[in-house]
Amino acid sequence: MLVQRHDLGRRTTFDPLEPAVDRLPPLGDEVDEQGEIVEPCVPLRIEFLLEPLEARDGVVEKTLDLAEVPRHGENLAPQPVLHGLADAVGQRRLELLRDCGESLHLGARATERRLEAALLVAAPTCLCDALTRPFQCLFVHGAQGYSGRRMRSDELDYALPPELIAQHPAERRDASRLLVYDRRTNDVRHRTFAQLPDELHGELVVVNDTKVVPARLLVRRESGGEAEVLLLESLGDGIWEALARPSRRLRAGERLGPVELLEPLGQGRWRVMLDGEPGGVAPLPPYITEPLADPGRYQTVYADEAGSAAAPTAGLHFTPELLARLDVERITLHVGLDTFRPVAVDDLAEHALHGERYRVTPAAWKRIEAADRVLAVGTTTVRVLETIARDRQLEGRTTLFVLPGFEFQRVDALLTNFHLPRSTLLALVMAFAGVEATRDLYRIAVAERYRFYSFGDAMLVL
Repeated sequence: MLVQRHDLGRRTTFDPLEPAVDRLPPLGDEVDEQGEIVEPCVPLRIEFLLEPLEARDGVVEKTLDLAEVPRHGENLAPQPVLHGLADAVGQRRLELLRDCGESLHLGARATERRLEAALLVAAPTCLCDALTRPFQCLFVHGAQGYSGRRMRSDELDYALPPELIAQHPAERRDASRLLVYDRRTNDVRHRTFAQLPDELHGELVVVNDTKVVPARLLVRRESGGEAEVLLLESLGDGIWEALARPSRRLRAGERLGPVELLEPLGQGRWRVMLDGEPGGVAPLPPYITEPLADPGRYQTVYADEAGSAAAPTAGLHFTPELLARLDVERITLHVGLDTFRPVAVDDLAEHALHGERYRVTPAAWKRIEAADRVLAVGTTTVRVLETIARDRQLEGRTTLFVLPGFEFQRVDALLTNFHLPRSTLLALVMAFAGVEATRDLYRIAVAERYRFYSFGDAMLVL
């Protein structure tokens, strides 16, 4: 059906120019050139009250690429929406920039898309707005919105066949597969890690040079029973923060081989005293059940400063030859409990981070700050760079918790492995690549039989 628009104040009439066909178009609702939504399946020659869709200050149609959300005070001119991988129906999305610089993703749902017809005898516009706005905020925007501190943990779930959990590293580090996702074009490419330089365009590659401590100690209790201590972080003078099990059976003052339990900290954590240096084995994740023939494969080739309880696994794919082809800078974050502790709450806002130590030299930060584009290798590197971009402190502890809605200030591209469900690492990837895009990428990775987790394959998000 063709319609002709007549402006009569706030009234709009519809005249048939051809015989009407009473059916919905393929995409449901349509938007005319003036930006007003019309319902195509309506009786003819009935007048409707249509409220003009005018963008409020701070609201802009924009791509789901949260890395490019304009900062507060910048020009928020409308831009075309770049639909994500899952946006097959051309769903329009908005991002609302608050005064604090925090962006909200407002995804339109069916409740919001359909415009109900209102006869001219309807209540005044201001009264309708007053009645409908709370409903829309609570049930439409509230159900889909993401802020910098809001996400449900079940949104981090996905299905993974157990056989795709890598039990050992690839025979050659850079022989791992690389899933490439370009956020500007939504292109997905399948490469090997050795082809990484071919996918980059002059980015400064920033790596985390922390070194894994042989921190897993298999010990015996004084009663003869088995126990295990995982050293998490050195607190100085031989004192460590550690995980110990069976935690409920342990008592302060108890001796476990070279470890003395000093104080319980809750959730299986203890403050302990260690005699000498750590002399255990590499603390492989529990989902790796096969022994590691070469402990060096759980270290990056550029590992330097000892202090981590787990490897920054995105860097395990690099070889010295591959690094020589890239422009590389180093930072240090010692991986501790926060990185691999699973989310055990329904609302991620209730998930507490204890913080991890980091250090960046002034010379390194000067190069990073001046770079046109920065590729962060691993989620640990992202947390360090974004922490310094905000507080300008080159050394300290970071408790930065990155969720969808986060505004990235210094990271332009991300190289990462495939992460566990319900992990803060997966939430960070969703914040960078987009929630639905990340879900689609993980489905593609499963369908293409990529290998997952610490010894698995990698993903590059440009």
